[in-house]
Amino acid sequence: MKNSKSMASTPAGHAPSTGRSLVIHPTLKRPPRELRDALRTPEARLEEAVALAGAIDLEISHAALVPLAKPKPATLIGSGSVETLGAIVKEREISVAVVDAIVSPVQQRNLEKAWGCKVIDRTGLILEIFGARARTHEGRLQVELAALTYQRSRLVRSWTHLERQRGGFGFLGGPGESQLEIDRRLIGERIARIKKELEDTKRTRALHRGARKRVPYPIVALVGYTNAGKSTLFNRLTQAAVRAEDSLFATLDPTLRRLALPSGRTAILSDTVGFISDLPHQLVAAFRATLEEVTEADLIVHVRDVHHPDTDAQRRDVEDVLTELGLEAQVEHGLLEALNKIDLLDPAAHASLLHQALRNDGAVPISAATGEGCDQLLSLIEERADGARQLVDLNVPLSDGAAIAWLYQNGDVISRRDDEERAHLSVRLADADLGRFRSRQIHH
Repeated sequence: MKNSKSMASTPAGHAPSTGRSLVIHPTLKRPPRELRDALRTPEARLEEAVALAGAIDLEISHAALVPLAKPKPATLIGSGSVETLGAIVKEREISVAVVDAIVSPVQQRNLEKAWGCKVIDRTGLILEIFGARARTHEGRLQVELAALTYQRSRLVRSWTHLERQRGGFGFLGGPGESQLEIDRRLIGERIARIKKELEDTKRTRALHRGARKRVPYPIVALVGYTNAGKSTLFNRLTQAAVRAEDSLFATLDPTLRRLALPSGRTAILSDTVGFISDLPHQLVAAFRATLEEVTEADLIVHVRDVHHPDTDAQRRDVEDVLTELGLEAQVEHGLLEALNKIDLLDPAAHASLLHQALRNDGAVPISAATGEGCDQLLSLIEERADGARQLVDLNVPLSDGAAIAWLYQNGDVISRRDDEERAHLSVRLADADLGRFRSRQIHH
C-alpha cells in the first residue's frame, strides 16, 4: 500500500461521526491501455472516495491506495493487503471499510470475515449518501428502488453501521434493530410497489410540466459534477435559500425557482443532483424521473469547478451521464458552461481563464460565491434561450389585450401597425413560445 493517510476526526461543525472507517482505492499496477490515459490519478480517486465517505459523516481513520497485479476473485485485493489492512482495522477499532470499487457479494463477505467489520463498495456508499440526502417523497422512493435492486443480488443482512439519526430509510438498518435476511420474493414485491408509485409520481410531474409549458417560461437546468457549486450559483441567481455547502451530494432533489433575465423576462431555473464518475447504472436508471427536469429543459448550463485539478475529467463524466440520459445532441452541440470558483484561482490562472473565455462564446468564468461574472452568465443564458427565436408576423384582435401584452412580455416586438380591429405585429419568438402562443389562441 502507498499514499496512506490518517484523519483523526470529522471537520468541526459536522454532525457526530457515525463510526470509524477505512477507505481504500484499489489500483492496478499495470492498468489496461485504455485506462492509462485516464485523466484522473489514483490519488485523486482516493481523495474523492474520502470525500464521499465524509459526506455521510464517517470518521476516516485511515485511507490508502492498494496496488494489485490483478483483481482476486475471492477478496479483490491481494492476501498481503488483506492481512495488513486487517491489522489496521483491529488496531483502530474500525467498524466500516469502504472499498472504492465494485465489490462482488462473495468478495464482500470474505473481506468482512477477514476484517471483522462491515464492508461496502462504491455503489453501496453512494446509495448511503443518497439515502441520507433524499428529501422529497419521490427522491426517497428512487433511492429505495436503487438500493433494493442492489441488495437483491446480495441478500445480506441490512447494513448496521450507520446510526438511524443520520436519516435515510429503514432498510439501511441501525444498531439494536432486528436484522433478518431479506427474502427475494419480499424484495421483488416491494420493488413492484415502488415502481407503481413512481409511475404515479411521474404522471403528476408530467402534469406539472404541462402546466409550466402553458406558462411561457423557458426552463434552464443547472448540471455539474457534485460539489461544483450549482446550489450556490442557484441561490445567487434566484436569491433563493437552497441548502448550499461544501459537501458532495448536498442537493439530491431537483429544485425549481423563477429566474429574472436581464430583459425583465422570466425563466425557470432548475437545480439538480450532482453527477459523479462511475455512477452506478442502476442509480442513473432509478433517478431518470428525477433527472427529467434536465431532459425537459430548454437550456442546460454545465457548472464546472475550474479550480479542481480534475475539472476536465469531471466535465467528461457529466457529459457521459447526459449522453446516457439521451441528451447526446445537446452535448455534441456544446453546453453552456459556467466556469465556477474563479475566485479560488491564483491571479495568473484567473487572467488566463478570462482571456480564453473571450475566444469561447459558450463559456463564462464566474464565481458563484462572489458574484463575479454572473451578470454575463445571465446575459448568455438569455441569448442562448433566444437562439432559436424566429421572426413571425401575427395578427391579433385589439380586443385581446392579454395576448398582445403576452407577446410584448415574451417576445421581441420588432414592429406594430394597428387598424380598426387588429394589431399587426412582427415578433421574434422562440419556437416553444410560438407554439404556446398559438395553443393559447386556439383555446382562448
